[in-house]
Amino acid sequence: MANELITDEMVEAFRLLDTCCLSDAMDRLGIPCGLLGIKPVNPDSTLCGRAFTVRYVPCGTVHGTVGDFLDDVKPGEVVVIDNGGRTYATVWGDLMSITATRMGVGGTVIDGVCRDIPTIHKLGYNIFSKGCYMVTGKDRVEVDAINVPVSVSGVRVAPGDLMVGDATGVVVVPQERAAQVLEVANEIAAKEAKIEENVAKGMTLRQAREQVHYHNLQTREDS
Repeated sequence: MANELITDEMVEAFRLLDTCCLSDAMDRLGIPCGLLGIKPVNPDSTLCGRAFTVRYVPCGTVHGTVGDFLDDVKPGEVVVIDNGGRTYATVWGDLMSITATRMGVGGTVIDGVCRDIPTIHKLGYNIFSKGCYMVTGKDRVEVDAINVPVSVSGVRVAPGDLMVGDATGVVVVPQERAAQVLEVANEIAAKEAKIEENVAKGMTLRQAREQVHYHNLQTREDS
């Protein structure tokens, strides 16, 4: 069932906006959102969907498993993995990419690394991470919790929050602020489109920006 705070119609509306516009909107609203260091494996990847969160921890004396959580992810959801930024062991490989593609998963965001890059390229799967590394996470890290609030690059991601990614990176939109973010982002996008239109008509960039008060578009509302 769709999240009550983020409707399917809202997801599609967010899909039309890029991460830069959303980041500007959330700057104005004072919402941390940018996931530093998270980049697409395929440069043309995009994603927009509700978060299904997974948290990993280092293995103890008795090793746990990397988990089969993927079976529980719904079509269109984005798997968000908090591996604590660890780059010494991967938590996503070719079998997961193949399975996720078959299931219609919206993509994957990892605070850590992935592997089997040729398969990701072949599938065109939308995965965003801090890099790639071939060493398996098995016997090194284990699933600690599923669908709990996690941290990615120091930013909180709760189950059901909206993840939006493109060539520039990934932002997280808190579900309880989604409607407000969408309204502000659409306003900013419209004003930037107006600037582009006026510049194309011969107006100087300074004039075009002044007309829509561009330099204050991203200013925090309580500043």
